[in-house]
Amino acid sequence: MSTILGLDIGTEFVKAVLAKPTKNGNLEILGVGKARQVEGNMHAGAVADIPAVVNVCEEALVQVEEQAGERANLTIVGIAGELIKGNTTTVNYTRKNPNRPITESEMEEIIHKVQQKSGEVAKKTVALETDNDNVEVRLINSAIVSLTIDGYKISNPIGFKGSDVVIQFYTAFAPLIHVAAIEKVCAELNLDLLTVAVEPFAVCRACLGNDISSSFSGIVMDIGGGTTDIAVVEDGGVEGTKMFSIGGRSFTHQIAESLGVEFETAEEYKLDFDTGKLDDRVKSKVDTAIDRNLSVWLTGVEVALEEFGNMGSLPRNVLLCGGGASLSSLQEKLAISDWYKGLPFSRRPIIHLIDVEDLPNLKTDHLNAEGLGMLDHSFATALGLLRVGIDTLASAPEETGIRAKISKLLQK
Repeated sequence: MSTILGLDIGTEFVKAVLAKPTKNGNLEILGVGKARQVEGNMHAGAVADIPAVVNVCEEALVQVEEQAGERANLTIVGIAGELIKGNTTTVNYTRKNPNRPITESEMEEIIHKVQQKSGEVAKKTVALETDNDNVEVRLINSAIVSLTIDGYKISNPIGFKGSDVVIQFYTAFAPLIHVAAIEKVCAELNLDLLTVAVEPFAVCRACLGNDISSSFSGIVMDIGGGTTDIAVVEDGGVEGTKMFSIGGRSFTHQIAESLGVEFETAEEYKLDFDTGKLDDRVKSKVDTAIDRNLSVWLTGVEVALEEFGNMGSLPRNVLLCGGGASLSSLQEKLAISDWYKGLPFSRRPIIHLIDVEDLPNLKTDHLNAEGLGMLDHSFATALGLLRVGIDTLASAPEETGIRAKISKLLQK
């Protein structure tokens, strides 16, 4: 089977993972790469300088290909930012002929109507936020969250009989200009772009692995350099994704402003904060600056999660990934403060970093020591992009079977 490349073009770093899917659904990791972005390359999670981003991506790709000893055949790229709109829509309908099995054409009609309706809502929202009535959006990801027929939950409707059907669909749309920038980057790199995926959705796919009947529930927070991307998963289905423009760089800017130092120096202070390298006076000032920014960041988290109030109770399991999640103060604030009390949690959430070793269906036997040393929670998005790639390949025309048929319908 062809190799696939997960390319996470972040505000702070470009991270790349090359893997080979196996017949049983595992991902054999062959190489990883990481290259630092220059400030100005990205804005609010989106590509702002195409030639500069291409250069950084090339650095990461060189590392990947040297480790793997081969090039990627197909590429999946992540997309993030506040203008990415991911929501879950519930469709209730009564079938005219409950004794007739549900067909592909019937499902295709339902899916098309939901995607069209969701696209209209996304376009209106983005137009309002950008003050541009002519903005164009493109469907990025679509997935069935849950499906019941006559009250019974099933994983796939094709072939079932029944009267009352309730389907929850997750759909995510992005402004066409952002998608076009990613396509241009891939063209400049001579990469064969398989698909573009919303990043928090991709992280959820990494957590679920190839178990389509997974009952995993949790909140995924991907804290990057420029944005924080949040996804809520309930019983194996993505309920929705939300993003806001506060990430690791906002902490650095706060430190720089508070201490009156350059951005590069402030970044060093932030990275050294948990290592014991800072003297007490500087550490105290850095601590105050970080705490001030954490208060603003937590407000963003609360606002994002308020959007899921119709769920009843939010999952308690909170998984952190992305470079910004490395900050111990952020982990501690989530774990011990009362930020969650105004939200529908049954009890205090449980906070922990995503451990790559705990992600299902990953194999690192062929990865060298350098690659293993790099592969941490900050690579969760790139690993998730690989999983989205496998989903996309499953919808190829030559694939058969129930799962392939549904995947094909959702990709249209």
